[in-house]
Amino acid sequence: MSDKQERKVVIRFDHVTKEYKLYKNDKARFKAIFSKRVKYKLKRAVNDLSFEVRKGEGIALIGKNGAGKSTILKMITGVSYPTSGEIYVDGKISALLELSSGFDLEASGIENARFKCSLMGMTNEEIEEVLPDIIEFADLGEYLEQPLRAYSSGMKARLGFAISVNSKPDILIVDEALSVGDKEFRKKCVKKVREIMADKDVTLLFVTHALSTAKEFCQRGIVLEKGTKLYEGDIDDAIEFYDAM
Repeated sequence: MSDKQERKVVIRFDHVTKEYKLYKNDKARFKAIFSKRVKYKLKRAVNDLSFEVRKGEGIALIGKNGAGKSTILKMITGVSYPTSGEIYVDGKISALLELSSGFDLEASGIENARFKCSLMGMTNEEIEEVLPDIIEFADLGEYLEQPLRAYSSGMKARLGFAISVNSKPDILIVDEALSVGDKEFRKKCVKKVREIMADKDVTLLFVTHALSTAKEFCQRGIVLEKGTKLYEGDIDDAIEFYDAM
């Protein structure tokens, strides 16, 4: 039995479809709460998708805008749910998606760090253990004691990244987050992801338009178009397939 076969499945999509109802405007969307007669357009963001990710793997989701990549990540993290099909996820997820979302603008950087870690299911002891790493990585100095309303969007993103990569995740989800901040901070981010992926027990799900970066971190790739899986295989073959489209 190969090492891949021995490793347990930590993410499974079983014939997953996700549909959205698109209404003409907000007024129509509000009316739809009380009436089924309001017209809408049905958008299928993910179409009958099946795949598995095993513990320790690095998988790249490859496709143009509108391919369904972000919808897949939102369903894995529980932000949205499938219209049909089953999704299985096993492990603590840290998602580098919208890095500055979910913060309390009136709370300080430190308070937000503690709060976000608690939402990931970490105990107070675990939070205090990783807090120095978050502080060092974010490198925001005295701003960490200031309310987030005083932060720029870049500073919020730095704090969000620092929290996510230092929370000791089982599954790390990255969606273009490595482009955050200035050049030096981006290099710091890439280095940190490399360190995390050196742990063979951490699973990576990666979405980026920089295919060379995907090649560095991932062993396999899934090529998507309009919510449908076109190809799944070795990362080099997946990139070659995508480039030929």
